[in-house]
Amino acid sequence: VDNGLALNESRAIIMYLAEKYGKCDTFYPKDLKKRALVNQRLYFDAGTLFQRFADLYYPMFFGGAPFDEEKKKKLDEAFGFLDNFLDTNKCVAGDTYTLADIAVVVTVSTAEVVGYDVSKYPKVAAWLAKAKTSLPGYEVNQKGAEAFKGMVDFLTKKH
Repeated sequence: VDNGLALNESRAIIMYLAEKYGKCDTFYPKDLKKRALVNQRLYFDAGTLFQRFADLYYPMFFGGAPFDEEKKKKLDEAFGFLDNFLDTNKCVAGDTYTLADIAVVVTVSTAEVVGYDVSKYPKVAAWLAKAKTSLPGYEVNQKGAEAFKGMVDFLTKKH
């Protein structure tokens, strides 16, 4: 909550915080074309990458559903799109870290900790390896990913 404004979607929250408190526009550029690319990647994460991760894994983790190969193919396709984004960029939406990297790293690192093979996508794997050591705040994300893995391990354990 910020001065009475309550938001509950992480991408909307980081956009708001960057807009209101950002001292520079590195993470959320003022330039319209650069910002449009950042926004597109944020929406890609929310509507495609994360959604396909959730579609595959959440029914297994939280409902005991069997592995779904068709949903896995859809997630693979989304990771392929991300790999293609990194063909011409060092980062998700350009050559410097932006809010898009912050959002996408959450999805990718969470997929990795629950066993998704990120190494099949060389550019994604290289970007993730670099983000782990140079993206500001990554260590906070990793703690959350590990906590999620712990919950998943507990929920999927046969009692």
